[in-house]
Amino acid sequence: MGAEKRWLFTLFSAATASLFLIFLFSFYAFSSSGSPFPTPIHHGPHHPPSFAYYIYGGRGDRNRIFRLFLAVYHPRNRYLLHLGAEASDDERMALAVQVAAVPAVRSFGNADVAGKPSRLTDMGASNIASTLRAASVLLKVDSGWDWFITLSASDYPLITQDDLAHAFSSVSRDLNFIDHTSDLGWKEEQRIQPIVVDPGLYLARRSKIFYATQTRPTPDAFKVFTGSSWVTLSREFLEYCILGWDNLPRMLLMYFNNVMLAEEGYFHSVICNSPEFMNTTVNSDLRFMIWDNPPKMHPVFLNLSDFIQMAQSGAAFARQFHRDDPVLDLIDEKILNRGQGQVSPGAWCTARASWWNDPCSQWGDINVVRPGPLAKRLEETVSNLVDDMKSQANQCK
Repeated sequence: MGAEKRWLFTLFSAATASLFLIFLFSFYAFSSSGSPFPTPIHHGPHHPPSFAYYIYGGRGDRNRIFRLFLAVYHPRNRYLLHLGAEASDDERMALAVQVAAVPAVRSFGNADVAGKPSRLTDMGASNIASTLRAASVLLKVDSGWDWFITLSASDYPLITQDDLAHAFSSVSRDLNFIDHTSDLGWKEEQRIQPIVVDPGLYLARRSKIFYATQTRPTPDAFKVFTGSSWVTLSREFLEYCILGWDNLPRMLLMYFNNVMLAEEGYFHSVICNSPEFMNTTVNSDLRFMIWDNPPKMHPVFLNLSDFIQMAQSGAAFARQFHRDDPVLDLIDEKILNRGQGQVSPGAWCTARASWWNDPCSQWGDINVVRPGPLAKRLEETVSNLVDDMKSQANQCK
């Protein structure tokens, strides 16, 4: 074979090998991103419920929020992730890039990062403004979800999304899981009667709340309720709060604008003063927390010594955790079956799981759920809470 023929043969062989490698890469890229056309999501009473998650944090919380997002991800749900105004635009953009790189998110488009952040002030009403804004966005972008769930960067799930959907499939979708009481105790004098101003509502810089020199009497035009700021609210109730065919939500929003820790009283007071919704309250936040005795402002940080108690609690979520605490890895391994950098698998994931392959890089019918071993505990918890609600023993009182 002459030199020219050998050169042509080498060129042809190299081109053929390159085309083969490109084909293999294209095939892998196609298969790793699931179906090019997402399977349709079916909503309604004959299908599993869907959840809208509002997950938020502050400066330095990007990776915590992304890890939490992966832990609670399911194609049937909707997600809004929010880094407060104190976080940098670079951090916010990096979070958006991380979310967009998740194969299922690229296909289903069911997660967003807030591009215009809200300013969150500790103990102020700006947190309620941010939550209402998030609910408004989620109502606008998705017409199918049933419940709205708030999570902070220091929270983590104790069940899979299949478990959660399975447990909530057996209850009415107008129920609201919100810890509440009208027994104000010491809070009446220390939180309800003082008048506070939240600079986060009108200042561009971060600032703490400040107090007025005078106090005000406890309202008598409506009854004040208080409780946990962590809620699971029905779509119908949030539409009432935001679209407002009644003036009650707006009137109470103006009042709680000057109440310390407004997120511990606004939704509670609206729902328990509304004849239409007061009988839909289930008195629980579905969270596992451990408090000091006497309790301080926040629950204690959970660690490996609390794992068994958490797993057996029948709660849906737990708080609070230190950043990258080892107990989170244990929850991933023993409860969520979640690999590092991967979403928590469910019945919708169809790829073969291995140390190098994400089981949720391919998917089948996303309208099917497969509850795991902890689903029974959550189902029993929810069932007992609903039975208690029906007995009127612990409802808006």
